[in-house]
Amino acid sequence: MRMMVNWNGRITPLEEACLPVFDHAYLYGDGLFEGIRIYNRNIFKLDPHLQRLYDGIRHLDIQGMIGYDELKQRVLETAEASGAQNAYIRLSVSRGTGIGLNPENIDQTPNVMIAITRLALYPPEMYETGLRVVTVSTRVMTPDSLDPRIKSIGRYVSNIQAKIEANRRGAGEGLMLNAQGYVAEATGDNLFIVKDGVLRTPHPSCGILKGITRATAIEIAQERGIPVVEDWLTLHDVYSADEAFLTGTAAEIIPMVELDHRPIGTGKPGEITEQIIAEFRQRVCEVGVRIGAGVR
Repeated sequence: MRMMVNWNGRITPLEEACLPVFDHAYLYGDGLFEGIRIYNRNIFKLDPHLQRLYDGIRHLDIQGMIGYDELKQRVLETAEASGAQNAYIRLSVSRGTGIGLNPENIDQTPNVMIAITRLALYPPEMYETGLRVVTVSTRVMTPDSLDPRIKSIGRYVSNIQAKIEANRRGAGEGLMLNAQGYVAEATGDNLFIVKDGVLRTPHPSCGILKGITRATAIEIAQERGIPVVEDWLTLHDVYSADEAFLTGTAAEIIPMVELDHRPIGTGKPGEITEQIIAEFRQRVCEVGVRIGAGVR
């Protein structure tokens, strides 16, 4: 696989790619991004990712964005140029180019970047043994500042700070609360717990990003007859859970076996967690938009 970058429609090897120094995402975090997976030359959940991106573009009032089908075609062409079998796609959109906060004073032609690369959040052994997690002091952004459903570049500074705190405490991941003290999400993942056979996950109003892998885990559970509840969870709910796991495009689905030095359930990956992981791994290799098939 070659790491390739598509910058505003032009595909080049990663080493030759560059961006303008006054790009608004680079200067101010004024843009959006998506992370998307390729499995066996299938791009998994491409349309839900693009739909979320365009929802964010409307919300942030980014003007002049290329059409949905054109962007989808660029993703497929860039993936094809890389020769990727299994890879990670980073898709970023900035408002445009120019210095200064006022969008009226810049060139509001969105810069669209598609990169085909690799990304692994956790060592492979952690998918077998599970993550040890700590609750961090950094809170998720409140919706009166920026709606958490917007996957904007700038908002992730707080997630990075939370990850640094988790690293310093020797944990595999950090769990973030919202301003009211309810459990929200990990630094780059959504949270699920299992209690008495019911799968529970923080309600979107708790300040979470509505993850694409989160939606897939809910779909798998419902198809298997496992009850799913979007809920307002406290740390007590997580401490006393029978099982827990995290979901995300980069993380996929990974067991969580400890929080704040308290074992969750038996301290090992649970039965429902393992069922959902097994089904997810099978599903990602069988469905998706096929590279080389063009826009459908």
